[in-house]
Amino acid sequence: MLRLRDAAGKTQRQAADVISATNSKIVKMEQGWVPMRDPDIRALCEFYGMSDPQSVLRLLDLARLDRERRKAKGWWRNSIDTGATAEYIAMEDGAARIRNWQSSLVPGLFQIPEYTRALAVAEGSWEDPDEIERWVGVKQKRQERLLGERPLQLHAVIWEAALRQQVGGPDVMRAQLEHLLELEKLSNVRLQVLPFRAGAHPCITGPFSIISFTEGNALDVVQSDTIRGMAWVENDVESKTYGVLFDRTSRLGLAPRDSIILIHNLCKEV
Repeated sequence: MLRLRDAAGKTQRQAADVISATNSKIVKMEQGWVPMRDPDIRALCEFYGMSDPQSVLRLLDLARLDRERRKAKGWWRNSIDTGATAEYIAMEDGAARIRNWQSSLVPGLFQIPEYTRALAVAEGSWEDPDEIERWVGVKQKRQERLLGERPLQLHAVIWEAALRQQVGGPDVMRAQLEHLLELEKLSNVRLQVLPFRAGAHPCITGPFSIISFTEGNALDVVQSDTIRGMAWVENDVESKTYGVLFDRTSRLGLAPRDSIILIHNLCKEV
């Protein structure tokens, strides 16, 4: 909304008058510190001269997602202090489809407990072993989204390096690879491996997930991993760009059948 106001040449005071609010509220809304109401969004869009109905709908979708994340009270809230991860799990819980690119790890929805535990120990920020076990439990609980009445449609492309990295040692990694072979049998899971021979590719800069929802006009949301946490993309143009990059990388990957053959061979090598 800040960019819209700047483009329209309006002041915070003028925007506040339109929705009968204070300057402070406009600042908080523009900085994302408070949720935005649909009537306020519609009134401000009209005031800023945004007349495209689809653009207004996309803003309304973003605001709805933001409100849902703020009030989310899913099972994960009582499982562990998941911090920024709670926001992602809330999105994941309401998603219809996720496209996930991973360059160094097996995707969280595919991880066996031993693999998750080894990652948590190596990460080094967990001081209480019980906290690690609760975190492992959160990861396992999340995987229920792949089953049930409304299974999540998951398309994962994993770099070959992530499958060769022996997280937890040979036994753990062999069990993890065998688990991938079982998950691939699910009709809602599409698993591809991007082989080393693919060379440079569009997604080489880092892992991300594209989260899609059931609503026809809902905006895809992109979550990318960084060393310091998570970054979110909630912009129509940018989220579509991520989709294009994912599709291009997917086309460079092995077909699901060939991916399974590679994983079978890796199991024998570990």
